[in-house]
Amino acid sequence: MAAADRPHDIVLFGATGFTGALTAEYLAGAVPSGTRWALAGRNRSKLEGVRSRLAKRNGFDEPELLEADVTDVPSLKRIAESARVLITTVGPYIHYGDPLVAACAEAGTDYVDLTGEPEFVDRCYVRHHARAEETGARIVHACGFDSIPHDLGVLYTVKHLPGGVPLKLEGFVRAGGKPSGGTYQSALTAFSRPRQNLDAAKQRKRAEPPRDPSRKVHGVRGRPRHESVADAWVIPFPTVDPQIVLRSARALESYGPDFSYGHYIAIKRLPIAAAGVGGVGALFALAQIPPVRKLLQGRMASGDGPTDEEREIEAAETALRSLEEELADPGAWGDAERSADSNSRHAAAKREVEQL
Repeated sequence: MAAADRPHDIVLFGATGFTGALTAEYLAGAVPSGTRWALAGRNRSKLEGVRSRLAKRNGFDEPELLEADVTDVPSLKRIAESARVLITTVGPYIHYGDPLVAACAEAGTDYVDLTGEPEFVDRCYVRHHARAEETGARIVHACGFDSIPHDLGVLYTVKHLPGGVPLKLEGFVRAGGKPSGGTYQSALTAFSRPRQNLDAAKQRKRAEPPRDPSRKVHGVRGRPRHESVADAWVIPFPTVDPQIVLRSARALESYGPDFSYGHYIAIKRLPIAAAGVGGVGALFALAQIPPVRKLLQGRMASGDGPTDEEREIEAAETALRSLEEELADPGAWGDAERSADSNSRHAAAKREVEQL
């Protein structure tokens, strides 16, 4: 069926989970009038509960309810074929995401997720990119905090810098608050699969077309240090974000002939930074031991998350800095830095983060 003739413009899969319910709430207030949308999940009574809560809003188009399960491939095929765009919040994606990507690639359905799992992104490319190209499906990963602020922030900054020259950017992330259960589970899963992550990256590199030899795009292996632009101690942050930023840089010539990007987490106080590094290292080590990993996974379920009150005081911000100094107009770099900084920071978030 042609995309324009499908019964739903948008289908949200995983609407009964923590992040899925928040996404449904946002869509209820954001989709234009007349949008044909649906909520999908495995438990119809829970879906009805979500729809009932949304009904308290005035003036929104009521979504249809669709039953589907990640273990039921025909059900995934049905919802993929019914939608122009399918959004999924069901993770960890390395365990539950691939069948839905396959269904969307086959049906020519645009696919959007919130994954921050590099292995999943790379394996989807290897398995489904060719078919998606044939059917016209657009597979778009990492559309949450991983990696929208960083990818668009860098793009915004690049647009305000001189063209045709080497560019070196660094991103500094500060965040506070309690993670959702899905984020926690995905992080534990990624920590437990270092060899698989590396293997997936190698497979993708072999599958991708040859890169333009006239351009250089590469990541920066930074070091911990105190950074004035972030007013914090910064530590290299090996998330999916630099991978996404560098992929955009390879796709767009506007990033210049020689582009590099470094990605860091920024922590105000040195003792907290040191404790954080130690804690992540310990969690990584413990995640390699299956019984311990299972115990850790039981501490927070995928559908859990912070309360409304906790979310109100959560904060996150991203600062970007350009590092090139040998330009005809060095003032342009300062203007771009200030412009990117002002557009990527929110005053309320900054006040909360600085209290950490």
